[in-house]
Amino acid sequence: MLSHRTSLESWLPLCLRCGLSAEGGAWHERLVVAYSEPQRAYHTLQHLEECLRTLDDARQTGLIAEPDLIEMALWFHDAVYDPQGGENEALSAQMAVEALGESAMAREVARLIMLTKSHEPGEGVDDAWIIDIDLAIFAQPMERVMEYERQIRQEYGWVPETVYAEKRAEILTGFLERGRIYLTAWAGERFESRARENLRMLIDAVKQVTL
Repeated sequence: MLSHRTSLESWLPLCLRCGLSAEGGAWHERLVVAYSEPQRAYHTLQHLEECLRTLDDARQTGLIAEPDLIEMALWFHDAVYDPQGGENEALSAQMAVEALGESAMAREVARLIMLTKSHEPGEGVDDAWIIDIDLAIFAQPMERVMEYERQIRQEYGWVPETVYAEKRAEILTGFLERGRIYLTAWAGERFESRARENLRMLIDAVKQVTL
């Protein structure tokens, strides 16, 4: 059963605002099927729901220049997800362009999607927002953060335990060593401290190979 923010009723108004109304229902069905694929454990409708709810909170600041484009990018940002593939973001961006048609808006949505690969902003005025939203998982209650890590481990189930622990710790340490995990003042105030505490605990747990 879909949660509210990933429901058709939530999706269609966005489609109307972005000119996708004629095929909105079909694209929603396609996205739901994609996010429900069996190889996924974290990159699912749960993650999409969490991102969209974080966006709803961020919208209230009035500081996002084009919130509809951020929302559309979030809907598509993990539309293609193969844990063994290296082009997930590019293929997801390509799908967004397929949905929206060749336009400046579609190209911007595609560009925003690509930011979720490196989590490094470009020159766009809203770049920091989609990055911060995608990384908000680090600042959730520890129970959810540990569930997230188990979900990621499940997606990489073919990787030997010791190899996974080493590589995963490197990735998480990379985020912890950033001067700022979150780039917007809004997210920094709400998430930074808790995310750093959670990451330190998570890195310790991964290194102990106890998950």
